[in-house]
Amino acid sequence: MHLVSVVIPIYQAEHQLPSVVADLLPLTEHVTTPGGVPFRVTEVLLVHDCGPDDSASVMRRLASEHSVVRPIWLSRNFGQHAATLAGMSSSGGDWIVTMDEDGQHDPSYVGAMLDVALEEQVSVVYARPTNEAPHGGWRNAASSGAKRLVTALSGGTDATVFNSYRLVLGEVGRSVGAYAGAGVFLDVALGWVAGAVTTAPVELRAEGEGRRSGYTTRTLLSHFWRMVLTGGTRGLRLVSVLGLVFALLGLVIAAFVAYRQLVHPAPTEGWTSLIVVMLISTGAILFSLGVIAEYVGVAVNMAMGKPLYLITQDPADGPLGRPRPARLPPVRARTPRGR
Repeated sequence: MHLVSVVIPIYQAEHQLPSVVADLLPLTEHVTTPGGVPFRVTEVLLVHDCGPDDSASVMRRLASEHSVVRPIWLSRNFGQHAATLAGMSSSGGDWIVTMDEDGQHDPSYVGAMLDVALEEQVSVVYARPTNEAPHGGWRNAASSGAKRLVTALSGGTDATVFNSYRLVLGEVGRSVGAYAGAGVFLDVALGWVAGAVTTAPVELRAEGEGRRSGYTTRTLLSHFWRMVLTGGTRGLRLVSVLGLVFALLGLVIAAFVAYRQLVHPAPTEGWTSLIVVMLISTGAILFSLGVIAEYVGVAVNMAMGKPLYLITQDPADGPLGRPRPARLPPVRARTPRGR
């Protein structure tokens, strides 16, 4: 019997969460994979990432109704990947399945993903969607292009397979959740220790109704840039290559100018071209310094001990949840008569 822990980071899932948990409940019984392997979901870890809705109340209600549901509370909003790592480090199953809260991930594919992991003897299996994600053509195209670029920059990491619906060997997931530093991209951290990974075909469902995506253009760009920074040091190598290219270009231009002056002497002109070269060179220098500064910032955050996440108790059960005593009206001192 393979025991499976399901980790779901919760940001704004007030309306979708009951149906997501209901889809998982049939897997809490003794079931088998399509290949005949017995497995059972023993816990559903709902990691509250301090979203703007009332997901906390829904989590408490589901935990009281179903013994397999375990809420995990974070001190503040740390982001989807940090919340997922917090749930992974708190799990206890042989395998960990991570899912989104919006209902597009069908739990019925967990058995098929487990079959692929056992057949190919790998510790990480990503879902490979057989249909377009329900995010719109522009966002899907941007996501695909960003993953290809990260693959090229990371050097060995195939970011095109990254997906938030994944099956991870329990001891691997818990170890990554324990040592990953601040700002580390979850899938990049898994690639450091998991070795070969594979995929399993999965059909995505539509997102729950009445739910707005928690990702804006700015957060998606930040998400992409974090993948680049934590994917390796190829970004720094590109800075070196950029400097070499501009140095060679300067030598070529200098040789051309010297040759022209020797063959056809003419007064030196071209303030416009000089200003253009200065602007391009200065832009390249500032860009290089910016990339280096980003890498230094990631290293400083880790060196200072900035936590990736912080798990706390349910705020409703702690001092913040204690009701304040009712304020009594102030007592006015009576003034003796005759004064």
